[in-house]
Amino acid sequence: MSNKSLYKKICKEKSVPLFMQPWWLDVVCREWDAAVAYNGDNVSGIWAYPVEQKMGVTMLRTPMLTPYLGPLVLYPADIKKSKLDSFEHETVAELMKQLPATKVWHLAISPEIKQVGLFKQHTLRPQVQQTFIVDLCEDEATLLANMKETMRRNIKAAEKEITISHSATQLNELFEFHKATLSEKGKEVTYALNDLKRIMDACIANNAAKLWVARNAEGIEAIVWQVWDAHTSYYFMGGQNPKATNYKAMSLLLWHAMKEAKKLGCKNFDLEGSMDPGVERFFRGFGGERTLYLVLLKNDSLLWKAKKMVMG
Repeated sequence: MSNKSLYKKICKEKSVPLFMQPWWLDVVCREWDAAVAYNGDNVSGIWAYPVEQKMGVTMLRTPMLTPYLGPLVLYPADIKKSKLDSFEHETVAELMKQLPATKVWHLAISPEIKQVGLFKQHTLRPQVQQTFIVDLCEDEATLLANMKETMRRNIKAAEKEITISHSATQLNELFEFHKATLSEKGKEVTYALNDLKRIMDACIANNAAKLWVARNAEGIEAIVWQVWDAHTSYYFMGGQNPKATNYKAMSLLLWHAMKEAKKLGCKNFDLEGSMDPGVERFFRGFGGERTLYLVLLKNDSLLWKAKKMVMG
């Protein structure tokens, strides 16, 4: 059995994060493969990776619209706490051996993995990014109490004038809102509307998404795309009507998504934090825990360095 076939089999048997699911990878990658590590006869870890070539350069990069991509360490049920780190280190080291030899890396990995020393040994340059994760094990009253007062005020005010419904057909509007937000910051979208549609179709087929639409008397104020797996729900994408004058609708939509995630049995809500100061300040208002994750970087390709210099 190939590693890819084995990976798919493991994903059917184990609880695997959304962005590591084979169906997700099939949508966001042109081609992908997997590394599988063993501890004796038992699988100790898996790591799916995109197979990508540009200008003749083989590279490992996070696929489009995917926040993190593995690895996943599968700990024995009876492992002692004192042995967790060494087990993780050995497992990730074995998985690293199986990854293709590439000169270019730009791969964001799961927040759970902290093996900085190991990655540096492989001549990678770990860069720190951040997200904010809300613990959904608290009751709704506590979750609200943990938010900043301004956030609670915004939610309370929005509840009086905004209605929320689920409508996957509003994806076009979300794309336009999101594009407008990026344009204001001097950025461009790096994907097409059809990419979003393919991801949404796959999410719906796997019961893993909702598109929440906030409306007031004048029309759509904002839209939030929520996705989830067995343990975590994610703020995948959002957009506010450029005509909106405040963030009340977005605040209410994210609070609504958190409550829906609780109903699904999710333990965490990942706000997919940003390094953008304004976005970070907004997410911080929800009272989540700032969580760091690594992006593994390397560029030993003269050709790719020249391309980056020309195109930026």
